[in-house]
This record gives sequence, C-alpha cells and structure tokens, in this order.
Amino acid sequence: MHKLILSKQLLSNMGIRYVSYRLFYELKRKSGILKRKFPTRIQPVQLLNLSEWETISKPFFFQSREDLQFEKKPNDKLKEAFENTIKGKIQFFSSQYFDLGTDYDWVSNPETSYKYDISKHWTKINDFSQEAGDIKYVWEKSRFAFLYTIIRYDYHFDEDHSSFVFQQITDWMEKNPLNYGPNYKCSQEISLRLFNWIFALYFYKNAPALTETVFQKIIQSVYWQLHHVYHNIRFSRITVRNNHALTEILALYIIPALFPQFPHSSKWKKKGKEWFEEEIAYQIYADGTFLQFSMNYHRVAVQLLTWAIKTAELNGESFAPVVYDRAYQSINFLYQCQEDSNGYLPNYGSNDGALFFKLSDNDYRDYRPQLNALHILLTGKSLYPENYEDIAWYGAKSKPYFEPLKKQMGICTFELGGYYLIREIDTLTFIRCGAHFDRPAHADNLHIDVWYKGENVLLDGGSYQYNTEENLLKYFMGTASHNTVMLDNEDQMLKGSRFIWYYWSQAIEAGVTELDNHYEFKGKVSCFRHLSGKIVHERIICKAKGNPEWIITDIIHRKPQNISINQLWHFPLTTSLIFDSLATSIKEKSFYSSYYGQKETINQFVFSSGKNLIETKVTIKK
Repeated sequence: MHKLILSKQLLSNMGIRYVSYRLFYELKRKSGILKRKFPTRIQPVQLLNLSEWETISKPFFFQSREDLQFEKKPNDKLKEAFENTIKGKIQFFSSQYFDLGTDYDWVSNPETSYKYDISKHWTKINDFSQEAGDIKYVWEKSRFAFLYTIIRYDYHFDEDHSSFVFQQITDWMEKNPLNYGPNYKCSQEISLRLFNWIFALYFYKNAPALTETVFQKIIQSVYWQLHHVYHNIRFSRITVRNNHALTEILALYIIPALFPQFPHSSKWKKKGKEWFEEEIAYQIYADGTFLQFSMNYHRVAVQLLTWAIKTAELNGESFAPVVYDRAYQSINFLYQCQEDSNGYLPNYGSNDGALFFKLSDNDYRDYRPQLNALHILLTGKSLYPENYEDIAWYGAKSKPYFEPLKKQMGICTFELGGYYLIREIDTLTFIRCGAHFDRPAHADNLHIDVWYKGENVLLDGGSYQYNTEENLLKYFMGTASHNTVMLDNEDQMLKGSRFIWYYWSQAIEAGVTELDNHYEFKGKVSCFRHLSGKIVHERIICKAKGNPEWIITDIIHRKPQNISINQLWHFPLTTSLIFDSLATSIKEKSFYSSYYGQKETINQFVFSSGKNLIETKVTIKK
C-alpha cells in the first residue's frame, strides 16, 4: 500500500509523460535497444578541411587570438593556476585541486581511486555507485573547463601552449572511444566538452600545433558527440528538464551554426533554436526566477544565454522576444539577491560548483563577471562600477534591448519563484516561501538567509555532494541544513530515491509589508504532509528598521500530538549572534558546504518545544 501511495505521488508530481518515458527508457536501456542507437566507432564523414575552415569559419566571439585587443593583465594568480594545470593539478568544482598527473586515464575517480570500465557502453555505466563514488569527479576534467586557464594565460602572458591543449584533446579521444565509458553517460557533459573544444579551436586557429590531422580528429569527434546529444535529447527534455536540457539544446543550435558543413546541421540547428526558446520560456519564470530553485544553476542559465544571444547576433539571427526578456529578468533576480561587497549570493539550492566558462580571476562564489557580461549584451552598460574580463571575450553589444538595472532598497519580491527580500544599507534578509510547480531539490521552504555588512551570518548549509553517505545526503538536501523548522527529525517533505521528493511543500500565502518601525513578512506553507495532510507552517518575521534585529515566530497549525517543533539556526563559528527564546535550546556543531565536495564545521542552535509555537529574537552584536 505504501509503495502504491508513493507511486501515485510520483505520478501526481511529475506527470504521466515523465513516468511513462522513464519506464520506457529504462526498458530500452536494459534490453540493449538503446545501445544499438549509438554507434561505437567513428565513421569518418565528409566535413571540411582546415584551410577551408580558416577561410570561411562562421563568426564566433572572436575569429582567432590575434583579433582580441583588450588589455593584457598578467598576474600571479593566473600564473599559479596555469602552472598547476600544466602539471596535471586540476581544480575541481571551482575550488579543490586534485593532482591527476600528466598521463591521466580520464576514467578514474581521484577521490575514491575507482576506475570505470572503458570497455562498457555508456548505457551500462552506473552513475550512482557507492563503490565508484560521485561520478562528477570523473566528469570534471573531461569537461575541459581547464582550457580557459591555459587560453587566458597564453593571452595575458603572450605565450602559446596550443600543443598542450590539442594533446589533451586528442589524448581524451584516444582513451575514450565513441560511446564507451562514463564520459558519454551525460549529454550535458558532452555538450560542455564540445563548447570548450570549439573555444580553443577558434583561439588557436593560427597556431602551428593545429595541423590538418589534429583538426580532422577534433571535428570528426565533435560531429559524432553532437550526434549522440541529438539522439538522446528527449531524455533531457522530458526527464531532466533543467539546465541539462538547456545546455544540450544550445549545443544543437550553436555547433551547427558554426559548422554548417556537418550532416544534419540544418535540422539540428533549427530544432535547437526552437527547443531553446521553448525551454527558456518554461524554465525561467516571468519574474526571472528559475525552476531549479538554485542560485548556481540559475547562473549556468545566464552563461548559456550569453553564449546563445551573442552567437545569434554575430550570425545575423535572433531568438523569440521571450528569450531576451527572461534573460533580463534573470539578471534582475540574481542582482537583487546579491551581496554588493563581494558579489556573492545566498548559498541557496543545489550547488555543484559549476562555472562553465571561467573567463576571469574572480572567485567562483562571485557572480559579478557572469551577470555583468549578459547585462552589457542586453543593455550596453556595465552592471557594476568595475568591468570584468568575461565581456572582453564575448564582445559588447552596441544596440541595447533594455534599460540598465538598479539595486532596489527596501522590499523586493519575486512571487512566482517564492522569494522575498528586505534590503537595507547594512543588511539583506532573504526569505524563501514558494509553491512548487517543478521538482524541488531541497526541503527548505520558509528558510531565512541573513547578510550583515558583507557577511553571511545566517546561512544555508549548501549541497556538499550528490552521491555520498546517506546521513550527509539527508542533512544537506533535507530541512536540517536550513534555517526553518522540523517536526522532531522529520523533513518538510518525504525523501525518495536520488533527487526525488514526495509530498511537495506548497506556499499557501506570503507577503512583506513596511510599517513605521519594522518590515514584516508573513508566510504559510503546507508541509509535513507525509505526517498529516492538514499541517501548516506559518512563519512571521519582523525586521527592525536600521538595526540588525529579527523576531521570528513559527506556528505549526494542526500539529500532531507528541511531536516537537525544532527551530533551526545555522551560523559561522566566528559570528557573534544573540538568540533569545523561551524554548529549550541546544547549541551544537553542524556542517556548511560553500564549495562542492568540501564541508566545514559551523554552529547550530536548535530551539525545541512541545507546543505549537516558538518565538525567537536574533540580534547581531555590533
């Protein structure tokens, strides 16, 4: 009976199209039908030779390194990153370095030392294996994002390491036969790899290391990998309808636009453009919020929009108006949520360390370079007093679509996504209270994030890893790592397998008002429905004007008897906060993950009560 109820929940949440396609896809995978759809040997096709491409190459952000004219700024940080990369020390997830050596096999997990079987077709690879560990550790170098460190170093230091770049690409091709092994498991990873190879091709177009032999190997591989993406696109468009689909669909538009000589390029490009317009309209809500409820994945969409809009412009094309509008609204949402002093955003939602095209020295948590690049393309103006290097690689747009954005003080709301902001000179109060039309990743409704003078003093625990110990998955994805309420040790929603939640929490009402001496947020959420379908969590937040002081009242309507309310607070070890509540309190250590794969110890306060109400005053010591 329990399984039947959960099956009905899954069907209700995800829809019959999702469920039926997943079942059909799994049947095709296990039966071998899917395997036969993807060839395992590159069959050379007539494309174009190097001299033709050098002469008739389609417009890209730049035609070669010789066309780039922005100021060169060699610096020690870039030099150190370059030297690490050359030695095989690769930065994973924009933070931690792993020493892979100079002869990496491209299929070993440096965290667990597990080596995937390269003789297995990708349909036979298990991407969630306890023995293997997190497959993202294998995918990370195969994205080839490390090429941007080499390319930027060569530009700023006037050097040429094209031989190293092309050796890495051809080495990958030799060690990863077509459609074998883990690096063909995810079409988004394939698409990113192709984007980064093409960026390198254009930059090193005139380099002696780019020979006819190397060029042919690369474009043949590009074609067949794109062939894979096209023939598996329904999986992402139906079952993983998020930034994965956006990335893959954009590859189907951009790569055929740049290489119209490819077989099927006209069809792939047409479909890619059509699907990209559809997905942007679906995935980015009208208020600029994103269906994945994740700041970092929203930045992924921003970077993809930058590539899409600039590539279309350079090739004399344009997208439907909704693409430009949602791009502009996306920047506005992220900009309004941003801490001005360092460019950081709340560590909210799934955060896997993805920064697809790193074209500046700024830290991964600093969103300014990527937001600024798209803002300049859309408005012709910088979003910040400083310019950032990213836009120099893309090139600015001369004819703006929109007026430049401005930071909004006081109340700022994004009701479709369910985000409520109160911004003052020294504080930013970020509140999540949303209805879930699309699959939630974390059980975190009515979470509150607080920033004071540039410091995140009440923070979101983050994500850590997507494939790790069960207790860590439960903590980081669950309610326990957020500043909200649990009933005993129960999450707001019932956890299913992998990224599935049952009994989605749903906002009933929410709003912020400005009064004489304070701002007041009121929100109600239907949650804990796996315990009782009638439970409602009401949260009232009073923010004193001009003072770092918050009074938070949590009321659980129709709370089951013999269950306690646990009000959770997470804050850095160095932060001085005063908590004042009549409820029973426990101070303990907890975890925080600002970068994927890394966690650190933080403080946690838990206030508990057997009644249906807890009120707590939080004050920051000045």
